[in-house]
Amino acid sequence: MDRPGLADFLRTRREGLTPGDVGLSDGPRRRTPGLRREEVAARAGMSTDYLSRLEQRRGPQPSEQLLGALARALHLDLDARDHLFRLAGHRPPPRGHRADHVPPAVLRVLDRLEDTPAMVVTDLAEAVVQNRLAVALVGDEAAMTGVRRSQYYRWFAEPATERALYPPRDHAAQSRTLAAGLRTALTSESSGTQARAIVERLTATSPEFVEVWAAHEVGRPPSRRKTLLHPHVGAVEVDCQFLYTENAAQALLVFTGVGAADADRLRLLDSLDAPAPR
Repeated sequence: MDRPGLADFLRTRREGLTPGDVGLSDGPRRRTPGLRREEVAARAGMSTDYLSRLEQRRGPQPSEQLLGALARALHLDLDARDHLFRLAGHRPPPRGHRADHVPPAVLRVLDRLEDTPAMVVTDLAEAVVQNRLAVALVGDEAAMTGVRRSQYYRWFAEPATERALYPPRDHAAQSRTLAAGLRTALTSESSGTQARAIVERLTATSPEFVEVWAAHEVGRPPSRRKTLLHPHVGAVEVDCQFLYTENAAQALLVFTGVGAADADRLRLLDSLDAPAPR
């Protein structure tokens, strides 16, 4: 681990960003250039004290997961992300098309969506990063680990919790949509191995999955209208718009209220103290 190099890299990258780069207001006059440490720490889901220690050439070696979060918080491109990993003493993640690195351009769009729920998902239906309203609406999916990161898996393996957000009348259609998305991921060069592992686990544990899978439907989840049952604000009808990256490895998913009442309910999410339970 190159502590001096890591410290200088983090500090210079932080100082090279403006609040507007990450969707923040300039606020009062700043005494130093760039973002404050607490702003970067909050975006990366880490403590300000830990970031301070890294910038001061001390503190423990950051994990790969934390480095990925820092790369997103600092809007690093792939070359800069790989350099960050090497400075911290880790091998950079492979550059397969479904890596969890979110392009800075996509992050800039997400940062500016402050008044509507939005999140970035992979082709395995894994949440990579969510804005505050998305966490309040569907729960903190980006914090999930292992095979549970994939909604394809959770929908069939954990129906009691995963389907609570959906009216029972929509469950069958959602099952078909998710199975079709998983089959698309199965034929991907980079996602195929993980998708195959999900299929094997669900085949062994979910009779419903076996039945739906046998239909051999295929296709990415479409942009469509759906109803979500939120435990605090009630039923919300939303349009779910998927904006896919060029290689379709990731998509920016944006939720917008269909009517005035639905938009009002989404705005109420801003006042919640806790995310939707999952």
